[in-house]
Amino acid sequence: MIAVICWDRPGPDAGATRLALLKAHLAHVETILDRLLIAGPLRDDAGAICGSLLVWKTDSVDEAKALMAHDPYAQADIWGSVEYRAFSGAAGDWVGGAAWKQPKA
Repeated sequence: MIAVICWDRPGPDAGATRLALLKAHLAHVETILDRLLIAGPLRDDAGAICGSLLVWKTDSVDEAKALMAHDPYAQADIWGSVEYRAFSGAAGDWVGGAAWKQPKA
């Protein structure tokens, strides 16, 4: 899995652009739902959207970058920084509890 952490550019333009492109962004997300484990906005302490978090069903950073490139938000350059990291789900509801206790397939 590849986790992608995106932080919006500073200033009001990113928020206005994000809102203007929301419908196109969500339409795009619907076309790649089978590639995502989870995705959604990040919020600051006041509750305002300040970025995005996505976890892709791939172990390839290059593939994750290619998938990200088609997002209207990426194309509009609202993210000031984007970080790609290999990710392993180890615990929680999403992985069925403690992943290390699960039988190997």
